Amino acid sequence: MSEDNDDIHEDRRWRADGWTAQVIKNEDDEGWAVAMTRTGEAEPALVGPWTMGRDKKNPKPLDAPAFFTLVKTASEVLRRHEQQLHAQLHKSVSVDTAATRVLVTLDIVPDDDHPSALLTALDAAGTELAKVSVSPGFKLSATSAAAWIANEFRKPG
Repeated sequence: MSEDNDDIHEDRRWRADGWTAQVIKNEDDEGWAVAMTRTGEAEPALVGPWTMGRDKKNPKPLDAPAFFTLVKTASEVLRRHEQQLHAQLHKSVSVDTAATRVLVTLDIVPDDDHPSALLTALDAAGTELAKVSVSPGFKLSATSAAAWIANEFRKPG
């Protein structure tokens, strides 16, 4: 049996560069699918249709160009997912006050048992003006940030 980090180059299974491509029977129809899984991950990052071979029965064999295209596509899917998650957990808004422009950030720390969030205010030079703990459900907007600033950075209710 090969180790998990050994390269494999088989018709229906390729492993290299931290990725495994596995051609599988598509349960939804009579075709085939390919699952791309990053080494160490339990679930595939990408599952997509796979081309039928010349006999119209069996899948087309995996090859190096197809594998590396699949790696690129699966990597892009993961990158977009990470960017989306980052955008959900880290929000910011700028508010102009009489004295300066204030950047207010909301950083959510996801945790199944004790999720939390920090609301932070920075002046135009990047100096921290205030930081308070808020509910992870706090809705950051220009209005809520301006209200927090006007309330002298007291913890929002």
